[in-house]
Amino acid sequence: MKRLLDSVNWPKDIKKLNISQLNRLALELRAFLLENVSKTGGHLASNLGIVELTLALHYCLNTPEDKIVWDVGHQAYGHKILTGRREAFSTNRKLGGIRPFPSPEESEYDTFTCGHASNSISAALGMAVAAARKGDAKRHVVAIIGDGSMSGGLAFEGLNNASATSNNLLIILNANDMAIDRSVG
Repeated sequence: MKRLLDSVNWPKDIKKLNISQLNRLALELRAFLLENVSKTGGHLASNLGIVELTLALHYCLNTPEDKIVWDVGHQAYGHKILTGRREAFSTNRKLGGIRPFPSPEESEYDTFTCGHASNSISAALGMAVAAARKGDAKRHVVAIIGDGSMSGGLAFEGLNNASATSNNLLIILNANDMAIDRSVG
């Protein structure tokens, strides 16, 4: 049987699938991640744990017009694969290859360059407020933050500002207990 993942190059391709096909795509995406990360290195558990959420976001949102802001770039491998970089994914973390973190220089689907800074909520809030001020009330902005990043002061600053500012912002806490080390914040 032909791999379903081979026919998915962009989020618009995901939207053509039914629920059983989405389940199959999730399994195939995990297998693809396992195969590739075992060769190139990189973060594996965090990416395996966010496959369904990544598919759901690209299925429900109108990306790249709607914005997804990843807090920890190493959760975004599935996002990269589903946004036109599957064929290049074997170059991840290699000189001249695709970047291991989201980067707007690499793709219009990457809204913010990130690493490990607890800044997704603040960055996404800025995007949501900017969209509202431009009169683009239909634009959705989603911040995805891992439980390990929630201990960063910038995450709390973003939450405080988001609660006091009118916005169209969705914050998703990916509480997967997969931080590199024990959270102490």
